[in-house]
Amino acid sequence: MTVKGGARSIGPEESRVVELCGAAGTPAYVALGANLGDKAVSCLRAVRMVDEMDECRVGAVSSLYRTEPLGVTGHDWYVNAVMEVSTRLSPQALLQRLLAVESALGRVRGGKLQPRVIDLDLLLFGRAVISGPDLTLPHPRMHLRRFVMAPMAEIAPGLVHPVLGGTVKKLLEACPAEGQEITLYSPVSGGWEKVRWSE
Repeated sequence: MTVKGGARSIGPEESRVVELCGAAGTPAYVALGANLGDKAVSCLRAVRMVDEMDECRVGAVSSLYRTEPLGVTGHDWYVNAVMEVSTRLSPQALLQRLLAVESALGRVRGGKLQPRVIDLDLLLFGRAVISGPDLTLPHPRMHLRRFVMAPMAEIAPGLVHPVLGGTVKKLLEACPAEGQEITLYSPVSGGWEKVRWSE
């Protein structure tokens, strides 16, 4: 895997991305977060597990960010990132795969806003607009969360939100800052590569 422009991108050794997805693959964006255990390692393992799924290949992955817990006090700060996934799965099937990764990494759901060893949120699935009991796309609160918009702006600043119409970069500029402190956890050269992808 190679790193370009501060974000991780697929290198020549992973040309299977093109072979699998090609024009048929749908680009999806997934947010990663953890505030229990070894947060960076949990995020890295989640990326690897998604990349190894049938019908899915990970493209760009943002740097890691250290972010303030939103809406709660007394919780440890998060490590967050966003990854781009090319997939032939349906949105609902991809969501189920993401939930399975969470479970495999030890996620136990204990209620809203509770600390978690890993959290994977499906943000966008192409330009799909879905409103259902188990899945809403685009993610209804993504544009209000700096811990989502900052890493996403790193890898897809010009991507246009299918409902709001603005680019990711513009939506980040408009995102509320109060109570949402965010800093670069570590550059890619000292973060993603420090913990081997094979772990």
